[in-house]
Amino acid sequence: MGSRRPSEPPRADDLGGSPRATDDTSDTDAASEGSPRPSHAPAPAPEADGPAGDGVSADHEPDRPHGGHRQPSPSADPHKPEEPDADHARPAFHDDHRTLAHSSAPKNPPPQSPQPRGGLLMGRPFGVPVYVAPSWFLVAALITWVFGGQLDRVLPELGAARYLVSLFFAVAFYASVLVHELAHTVAALRFKLPVRRIQLQFFGGVSEIEKEAETPGREFVLAFVGPLLSLILAGLFYLAMQPVEPGTVPGVLLAGLMVSNLIVAAFNLLPGLPLDGGRMLRAVVWKITGKPMSGTIAAAWVGRALAVCVLIGLPLLTQSGALGSSAEDNVGMDTVMDALLAAILAAIIWTGAGNSLRMARLREHLPELRARTLTRRAVPVETDTPLSEALRRANAAGARALVVVDAEGTPLSLVREAAIVGVPEHRRPWVAVGGLAQDLTDGMRVSAELAGEDLLDALRASPATEYLVVEQTGEIYGVLSAADVERAFVKAMARPS
Repeated sequence: MGSRRPSEPPRADDLGGSPRATDDTSDTDAASEGSPRPSHAPAPAPEADGPAGDGVSADHEPDRPHGGHRQPSPSADPHKPEEPDADHARPAFHDDHRTLAHSSAPKNPPPQSPQPRGGLLMGRPFGVPVYVAPSWFLVAALITWVFGGQLDRVLPELGAARYLVSLFFAVAFYASVLVHELAHTVAALRFKLPVRRIQLQFFGGVSEIEKEAETPGREFVLAFVGPLLSLILAGLFYLAMQPVEPGTVPGVLLAGLMVSNLIVAAFNLLPGLPLDGGRMLRAVVWKITGKPMSGTIAAAWVGRALAVCVLIGLPLLTQSGALGSSAEDNVGMDTVMDALLAAILAAIIWTGAGNSLRMARLREHLPELRARTLTRRAVPVETDTPLSEALRRANAAGARALVVVDAEGTPLSLVREAAIVGVPEHRRPWVAVGGLAQDLTDGMRVSAELAGEDLLDALRASPATEYLVVEQTGEIYGVLSAADVERAFVKAMARPS
């Protein structure tokens, strides 16, 4: 249980519920092709290393504008560009795009990350959608079968009706899981952290919180409220048992719900990521060291140690009879099932801990991602300008992007890099840039001041291959390529903290 970020895979605390660009082959195809998504990476992602251009690989490093650079107007002499610095020393479009035609427009681009499917929408408490994943029905059936077998030993007189009672228990248990998740959600909303959704699934549930808590205290509270609510529910079920006669259907149901909520609370309080207890440990180390990354590293390694303990310890405890059944009964298929369950839990915990480390590293580098340092220098050209002439102007100016403007210099559209690559060199004098351009929409204009998460949010809101980067005054600063952002993301993934 406990919260998790939407870009993370399902977490181990889910137990009981917690938180292309295609190559254009012709100018006609290029003009009509739709725009792919700007990035194939998870939300907390790319980084750039400043004006020197370390944010992308040397082979594909974009030529960027100077810090205070302004683009010339259409009437300016393109043969008298501002003197390029070392960053723009090499010819840009003519040679680079011949290279791009063979390597920079990948034949096998990275697959896009699919949008998560929520499953069956059950409601919107506090404005947050609650989904039931298809895997929940499998687990509900399993709980119904297992609990029905236990009822047959305790209340044999129920007969086949025991499976209806078991189904009720499965639904009530997941209602308890939902309360656990709602605790995380309410705390997140209280701290003004957006929650994308709650999902009930195979091992419980997750609350997908889109941002990190700003302080270790808030992180601790956000993680602790889930197990706390599970403990409170266990107490309420215990109190409800007192006036009920033992050995009856209500008594067995209340006892089962009390024990299951105790197990959920205890499991999620284990001090290792990605469990709620791991986030609490992270908050404590963060508070002591003043470094959230130190807390993540400590809690993630404890989580990995827990995974090993679960893998080895759970089958041993079951075989010893320490979990309530005699050792003689724990043989055959039961032994195999115990080992399988332990392996699944250990794999989820280990993977979740590793993913927590990876996402923390990306979040650490996220503030370094700046539109200004990833932007390519651009030259303005009019719609009827031949592509060969436009590339010559870009070459002379040390630029690697083309912006189509009207007679007054107002930007109208962007010439897509993939479209240029698709035009053979001998045809470029006869192809106008207007036929290769994509009309600008409001979402394709981004501020040069955007950085970090704000920049990523802007790109996700309006998927495109290129974006026009403008100054606060509205002047053209350059063109931001989604491919450059993606390469910066890959570099951030490989960069140690």
